[in-house]
Amino acid sequence: MSVLTGDNIAKKKDGSELTILDYDTVNLDEEKHALVIIDQTKLPNRIEILSITSQEDIWDAIYLLKVRGAPAIGVTAAIGIYLAAREIKADDFDTFYTAFRKASDYLNSSRPTAVNLSWALKRMEDVVLAHKEAGIPEIVEALHREALHIRQEDIDVCREIGRHGLSLIKPGDGLLTHCNAGQLATVRYGTATAPMYLGHEQGYNFKIYCDETRPLLQGARLTSFELKSAGMDVTVLCDNMSASLMREGKVDAIFVGCDRVAGNGDTANKIGTSMVALAAKRYGVPFYVCAPTSTIDLETKTGADIVIEQRKAEEVTSMWYKEPMVADGIKVYNPAFDVTDHDLITGIVTEYGIAYPPYDQSFREIFLKKA
Repeated sequence: MSVLTGDNIAKKKDGSELTILDYDTVNLDEEKHALVIIDQTKLPNRIEILSITSQEDIWDAIYLLKVRGAPAIGVTAAIGIYLAAREIKADDFDTFYTAFRKASDYLNSSRPTAVNLSWALKRMEDVVLAHKEAGIPEIVEALHREALHIRQEDIDVCREIGRHGLSLIKPGDGLLTHCNAGQLATVRYGTATAPMYLGHEQGYNFKIYCDETRPLLQGARLTSFELKSAGMDVTVLCDNMSASLMREGKVDAIFVGCDRVAGNGDTANKIGTSMVALAAKRYGVPFYVCAPTSTIDLETKTGADIVIEQRKAEEVTSMWYKEPMVADGIKVYNPAFDVTDHDLITGIVTEYGIAYPPYDQSFREIFLKKA
């Protein structure tokens, strides 16, 4: 694993300063056969670009949130399993496929809630099976093409989500978002921030509010950082302040991302999202979830069926402090996500349009368009 930082990446060729927006969140280095990511655990104080080749380091990058956000995790998985396939020593399909499945299962164990992880790995496995009669080099090359296709597809999908989301808001609106569903959670544009980026390009002059998003502070560290880098008007607030902001009438719409959408429209997103949705319902603020269709899991019937990842206690008690802020021996509840019930969601913005309640019917229409 190599790191580029400091003088190596501080300037553009014309001498101007680089910003976070000058890097794609996830990429493939074709020459070094490496996964290239922005280490998001170092932001906003330091931009580090990691070049990763080993499966153990790719697993760690996903688990330790060096790369995060459902779409970005999906692209990472696609590139990661392609790199794993390059290293498989096999002369026949069965031996290759057994090793491929083992590598896929290993990567899939890194984050259980984000459906894009298993979705991308399944899609890559389908490529392997579709080329069963080909030689091993041909299978590996097909995986290479599919990984790059998934990456480009993510860029195109986010742009379309932004276009549909922008139709829901107007110039000068106050917009609230939770966690980071921005460019750093995808390859480019983001999901929840895509309408903000597209509107900013057209001079909409939004006032954007970012929940800090405890305990890992993705809103404070990441969303506000990337949006300010793009020149937008951004204000950070503690998670427990969003209801106060809505009561004052400063929020015209809320856009959040998600890691999984159940068949009934329940969504799993970063912990605290459901509290934002509850406050939005009380104060009549439209609450939109931005989700590529790859995040809609029709086999998961309701939010009750979504596995919620439990994180380490240290993220709450000591991660950001010089000394622990919780006394020894006290138990800590630290789920990574919560479920927002479908009746709290105004609409779900996808690349094929906006789904409205009843969601089971809307999803059928959305997937017909996709087909």
